[in-house]
Amino acid sequence: MIQPDIFKNALDLINSSSKILVTTHTRPDGDACGSAAAIAQAIKAQGKKAAIMLLSELPEWYEFLFDENPIFFEPDKNLKPLDEADLIILVDVNSDNQLAKFADWLKSSKKKVLVFDHHVTNDGLGDLEVIDTTASATGVIIFDFLKFAGWEAAEKIAASIFVAISSDTGWFRFSNTDARSFTVAAQLIGSGVKPNEIYRRLYENYSPQRFKLMTRMLSSLELHFDNRFAIQQLRLCDFEQNGASNKETENLIDECRKISGLEGAALLVELKDGRVRCSLRSSGKIDVRNIAKEFGGGGHVFAAGAYLPGPLENARQILLELLKKQFEIHFGGQ
Repeated sequence: MIQPDIFKNALDLINSSSKILVTTHTRPDGDACGSAAAIAQAIKAQGKKAAIMLLSELPEWYEFLFDENPIFFEPDKNLKPLDEADLIILVDVNSDNQLAKFADWLKSSKKKVLVFDHHVTNDGLGDLEVIDTTASATGVIIFDFLKFAGWEAAEKIAASIFVAISSDTGWFRFSNTDARSFTVAAQLIGSGVKPNEIYRRLYENYSPQRFKLMTRMLSSLELHFDNRFAIQQLRLCDFEQNGASNKETENLIDECRKISGLEGAALLVELKDGRVRCSLRSSGKIDVRNIAKEFGGGGHVFAAGAYLPGPLENARQILLELLKKQFEIHFGGQ
């Protein structure tokens, strides 16, 4: 839990700022989008200017969270809201490698930075950091901050926080789901949030392109280590032939976790720059964050990611070697 003096310092920093820019990590997920939308809308409700800037494409299923289209960071382009901001708020991130080229801009900037995050991976990017690694989602921290500040969580703000928590807990089924998650969710529902409508928007809203991409991924399924670890992959041609984009891979990795006895899963995605994006999931015993850290990645014990050197076959072999070490540690090499 966050100490009251930390929340007070964060509130003072926001109150002393007039133009605020909120951003998050690349490939923004539900916690990133929900937390960013909630804090920006709450700040606007206090009569201040707040803009949201994203570092990569916004998945369509999160568009309903935003009052207006977020701006996009382009390294070679001057962005007025970024130049004018006297405070940068980072939500759901405190790691250089998850900010792409914006990390370079941030290092050269003299602007104040406020961080709201729940990850263990911490590069100390903030002048003030509101961090709670026991929180199931950054959305939980945002909820607690709004309560401390005495700011009303209006209907859209409450819905954004609910998206943040429900998505990062896998709709309250992942191991990070705790009593605190349910307590906050119950209060949000009590304020008018409709879980059935949010679920439909998030998980029953696949485009034909995304669904076809999923079938390609599932057809690549391989089981290793006595059927206890699943590896799937997507090649550039899979995206091209189905008219899909990289943003449509979010959460697809979880489809194979329905297999009985699975300890973990990985999804390898071939990128145009030659690298391979590796998403990792664990059912409990394997610490996938340690695997991701080998390549400058990060995340949680049960969900992490990193970029591996290509080509795809090379990345797959590297991953298998790292997984072998993990299985030897936890299962005696069986």
